[in-house]
Amino acid sequence: MPSTITEKILARAAGRDEVSAGEIVTCKVDLAMANDVTAPSAADAFRRMGVPDVWDKHKIALVASHFVPAKDIATAKLMTRMRQFANEYDIEHFFEVGRGGIEHILLPEEALTLPGQVVIGADSHSCTYGALGCFSTGVGSTDLGAVFATGEIWLKVPETMKIVYTGAPGEWVMGKDLILSVIGRIGDDGASYMAMEHTGEGIGHLSMDSRLTLTNMAIEAGAKSGIVPPDATTLDYVRTRQEIMGRPNDFEVFHSDEDAHFDKVIEVDLNTVEPMIAQPSLPSLSIPVSTVERRKVDQVFLGSCTNARIEDLRMAAHVLGDRSIAPTVRLTVIPATQRVWKQANEEGLLDLFASAGASVSTPTCGACLGAHMGVVGPGEVCVSTSNRNYVGRMGDPTAQVYLANPAVAMAAAVAGEIVHPDEITSAPAQAVLTGG
Repeated sequence: MPSTITEKILARAAGRDEVSAGEIVTCKVDLAMANDVTAPSAADAFRRMGVPDVWDKHKIALVASHFVPAKDIATAKLMTRMRQFANEYDIEHFFEVGRGGIEHILLPEEALTLPGQVVIGADSHSCTYGALGCFSTGVGSTDLGAVFATGEIWLKVPETMKIVYTGAPGEWVMGKDLILSVIGRIGDDGASYMAMEHTGEGIGHLSMDSRLTLTNMAIEAGAKSGIVPPDATTLDYVRTRQEIMGRPNDFEVFHSDEDAHFDKVIEVDLNTVEPMIAQPSLPSLSIPVSTVERRKVDQVFLGSCTNARIEDLRMAAHVLGDRSIAPTVRLTVIPATQRVWKQANEEGLLDLFASAGASVSTPTCGACLGAHMGVVGPGEVCVSTSNRNYVGRMGDPTAQVYLANPAVAMAAAVAGEIVHPDEITSAPAQAVLTGG
């Protein structure tokens, strides 16, 4: 039977020759992930099952990411509980504060998420890893506790929405603009419980950083997962990371059959996609930044699991140049991982940001979820490179948050209002993008 890439991966994990959309299957998990918010509850659920040990201490990743460094006693206790669980069960992949970062950028760097895998994370943006050609999705902490015990999870095989990209992205267009454009078309629940398969010749123009952004926001369209079929860019990235991290070069690559059934097919001409901006307070309220109302900006946040990779920081620095941040704007820059932080530091990006008047922080989710390191106040306007602009997401419910790519965000920081990057600089941007 012709199958999609998602159906093939789930069939392998279920020990089946084939599976069909709508079926309930039990799959073996290749990697289970939790962070400082979700790991304590997952650990409690695991202990209630009464099993003597975790199913595989080498296939669990615990990452300090959300409330780190701890902002109060309560969040310090969460980290203590996760740390104790990691030590008690000798978890191999435990990433302490200062030695990891945001999980959805960290795990691909660490070569722990690979093509063909089933990756289950206790965080909604676990769909990010699908950019590598694996099935990855988020679950609740109780479900993850059961995975810790059994190494298995039951899933309903999702239907697939195929998104075909043609053409090539224009100036200032990144993965963020593609996914905002798609969500703007289909709505916030337009892919409810579906696998969003991003394919077509246009994908070949995207770097891995942009692809990871593309799949990161599948959940903002209501999807179960996002996935990009592996190509030469994927395999080069994965093999390079495996070599750097000293991990074995073992994974299986899948692709959808040409005659596979797709529940929906959407075509996107990249030649027509402009830099986008999502207006308050939904990702689906996305329009070209060239058409948005110019608004005074109080805060710009450059960070999160969506857009805090090295490519994102380089793009923001490219727009900034030798300029300063507008005196009425506060800019917070948070590199996603310790590795990204160090690379950005070596390239002089952090000094550039700090010299321009920005606050530069250690890796943390921080402001994205309104936790710390950039919470917005009443009535304030924020341009953020994160994935959600829901009411109250980043702070006070009367604040208004816009979502944009790093070039648009930095343009706002320099201008003091929402503007197109072309209004700040005419320097060509495509050379900054590592996908060519």
